Amino acid sequence: MTTLRIGIQTGYWSRRPPAGVVEMLQQAEAAGLDSVWTAEAYGSDAFTPLAWWGSHTSRLRLGTGIAQMAARTPTATAMHALTLDHLSGGRFVLGLGASGPQVVEGWYGQPYRRPLARTREFVEIVREVIARERPVTYDGEFYTLPVGAGTPGATGLGRPLKATVHPLRPEVPIVLAAQGPKNVALAAEIADGWMAGFYAPRADAEQRALLDEGFAVRADERSRPEDFEVLATIPVVVRDDVESAADVVRPHIALYAGGMGAKEANFHKASLDRLGYSEVTDEVQRLYLAGRKEDAARAVPTEMVEEIALVGPAAKVRADLARWEGTALTTLLAQGDPASVAALLG
Repeated sequence: MTTLRIGIQTGYWSRRPPAGVVEMLQQAEAAGLDSVWTAEAYGSDAFTPLAWWGSHTSRLRLGTGIAQMAARTPTATAMHALTLDHLSGGRFVLGLGASGPQVVEGWYGQPYRRPLARTREFVEIVREVIARERPVTYDGEFYTLPVGAGTPGATGLGRPLKATVHPLRPEVPIVLAAQGPKNVALAAEIADGWMAGFYAPRADAEQRALLDEGFAVRADERSRPEDFEVLATIPVVVRDDVESAADVVRPHIALYAGGMGAKEANFHKASLDRLGYSEVTDEVQRLYLAGRKEDAARAVPTEMVEEIALVGPAAKVRADLARWEGTALTTLLAQGDPASVAALLG
């Protein structure tokens, strides 16, 4: 059985940059942890903190978890990947995600349609840029390189280009964040890894079945299913009692189930619904959207928290970690205060 790797998910910033991250990552590296991952929503970006914090380490893998595809073109994303892979000595992992309609349409001003098809095109172009085998051309539904003369506003002077930077590696690993069943299967079909949302060990068989669907139609031999990486962010809160620890996680769940997405299209809520919590999440969403955020957090049961997080005294947290061992998960990304993460490692 593959040993479960432990990484750190720093997430995205709230009001300001979090303190103590460099020290935490240096301690994590000394303790043998695997990786550090950053995120973005509509504030801090995923690449800049990774470059800054990663420059203070020498071994940790550096992953975007995740970079939103709507935030930048495929070629710009590939430029980020080429640059960070060189600067880190080959430690970079490109985590990508489609986000949701609230952010894509509200923040980036782009239509949120056919996200799976757009993801497929995006990944194909990124891989072609990084491979640097020829000038990049692409004729897709969402992306066209170069833009043709018939495109409104185009000069027709564009020509196929090839990255000036030679890649450090012919391929940079690509991880797709996915929550819906079709998205999970797509990750197994076209990517090198899958970043799950709200991964519960008791749903492991269903998740493995979705991955197998993607592996069955995988068209290339880039990586074998046994080499495929499965990651999930797991909140870790060490406190003297379970309830006080769960209280730290409840607002996080309420935010994602209640407010991180439109009422009609909340992929985070849908993930929790598939675990059998639809009645709970319906109430959480109702309270959250009514502006009653504290009541929404209180409506999250401890049972739900313990399914998707590690909470309680240090000994319990370390014992509960075994529930994720033996699942499809290969890398657990701990998210919490430095003391809690340190306690998880014993």
